[in-house]
Amino acid sequence: MGNQLTFAKSPRSDKVFYILSGIVLTVILLAVLYPLLFVLSASFSSGSAVSTGKVLLWPVDFSLEGYKAVFKHKDILNSYGNTFLYTILGTIINVCMVMTCAYGLSRKKLKGRNVFMFIFTFTMFFSGGLIPFYLLIKDLGLMNSIGAMVLPGALSVYNMIIARTFITNTIPDELLEAAQIDGCNDFQFFFSFVLPLSKSVIAVITLFSAVTHWNAYFNALMLLNDRSLYPLQIILREILVLGQVNANMIMDPELQEAMANTAAVLKYSLIVVASVPILCFYPFIQKYFVKGVMIGSLKG
Repeated sequence: MGNQLTFAKSPRSDKVFYILSGIVLTVILLAVLYPLLFVLSASFSSGSAVSTGKVLLWPVDFSLEGYKAVFKHKDILNSYGNTFLYTILGTIINVCMVMTCAYGLSRKKLKGRNVFMFIFTFTMFFSGGLIPFYLLIKDLGLMNSIGAMVLPGALSVYNMIIARTFITNTIPDELLEAAQIDGCNDFQFFFSFVLPLSKSVIAVITLFSAVTHWNAYFNALMLLNDRSLYPLQIILREILVLGQVNANMIMDPELQEAMANTAAVLKYSLIVVASVPILCFYPFIQKYFVKGVMIGSLKG
């Protein structure tokens, strides 16, 4: 007979812990899940149902009036394209800058490594301020251009520290020494070994950068004057604000009520429109998050 696995019965204290943990996690799940379901259901409900509080979990009086009001705006599709452009281009720049800098600072033989690290870290806590930042962008000729959205903040020091720590703890120096014996230089080692072995941390940095660029709002409001360059967040703000203003200025009670109902469902439609694209991006890199959690748990 082969070896048989025997499992001892869990102590009563463990069972109580598992039950309580399950209850607590279930409550947390419901607390997080319900607002998401409510927003989605409200966006597909009629304005009157949302205004009167009839929507609890499922859509009431199914309607697409909120989405029609959003996409009826003439600039919405153009702003969607701009946001995708800023997100893709900005994320590529961020990842390239972060990984290149992180690899350089992970090399123990780099002269002045601690000085460079101090300078980078210093910028996390101190900056020149808003006015010097604006003047710098203006003097560089980046005002009212794509560069104003993707070049400021091209290097995230926080992400760089994460990537540097990952490279230092995951990729051993012996691997570099072995590669150098075979005639591999730093560029070849970086592209042939470091990047393929750093997929998990690259996925994390990519998600962080993409979310940051997708939600970019203040820089666009401050640095862009050309309406054709506006990102999605600026246009959505205009739709919501203008919708509220128009509803208050209308004197006809029936028309004002209709505008108020539209505004009620409009804000939920705006949330879905602004959130769904970036949420659809997450499943494609989820496996790398799981892998990143497991790295270092097993030693071979």
